[in-house]
Amino acid sequence: MKNSILVAVVAVFLGGGVAAYWYWQDNQPKPAPVKVQVPAPPLPSPKPEMHQVIEPPPSSPPLPALANSDNFMLDALTGLIGDKSLIRFIHAGKIIHNIVATIINLTSNRAPMSVMPVEQASGVFLTAGKEEYLIISPKNAARYTPYAKIAETINAKKLVEVYVGLYPLFQQAYEELGYPKKYFNDQLIETLDNLLDAPVIIEPIKLVHPNVLYQFADPDLESRSIGQRMLMRTGSKNESIFKSKLREIKQELKLHTHEIEVERAG
Repeated sequence: MKNSILVAVVAVFLGGGVAAYWYWQDNQPKPAPVKVQVPAPPLPSPKPEMHQVIEPPPSSPPLPALANSDNFMLDALTGLIGDKSLIRFIHAGKIIHNIVATIINLTSNRAPMSVMPVEQASGVFLTAGKEEYLIISPKNAARYTPYAKIAETINAKKLVEVYVGLYPLFQQAYEELGYPKKYFNDQLIETLDNLLDAPVIIEPIKLVHPNVLYQFADPDLESRSIGQRMLMRTGSKNESIFKSKLREIKQELKLHTHEIEVERAG
């Protein structure tokens, strides 16, 4: 407020000064023109960035080193899933690192399977119909049933509590992947929002096969992030299950998050 008052006062003062100068100049001999360099106006100060920050509870037990955290994570995930037979879908190596890398990749155009924290769906991608009317086969959705079962089984509240308790390890992995001055929780929320923004699909879903890979015939669907495209390929029923759990997770995250302002780098 003080700055705006100061600007107003300076503007009035300069306006009056300019008017007086031109009145005086009209009554004087015309001097030779002088080039005056007008300084460029100062750039506006960048707006501060808003960050959604996680703070682990002060009573959290000591955490393992990130490099030695796999057994810790497997135990935590086994407790969350409940069914030990389903834990076979989790890759046992570098679990936190791979979760973080995948969360980053899901909002982009591709997500390498080499860093996926879970096994790829069994079997091959199933299609039906001829080239001029190629669609995703209704049978293809069954390939994702085990993953939908995991999503339904997991308690979102307990999952987020595990995440909050282990957040320093997720943040460390995020920084090691090339984001030293950013917050992993911001990335997680961005990815959740991106996935929840995936279109509600209406089957049958038409495909094209221009090369070795199948693509959505609808250019809008094909232009979506890899995370959204993966969701849509699972079928409308599975997509609904996954989205419902993602909403629960996002809601629970809000209970452990507070917003801070950080000045942008100049």
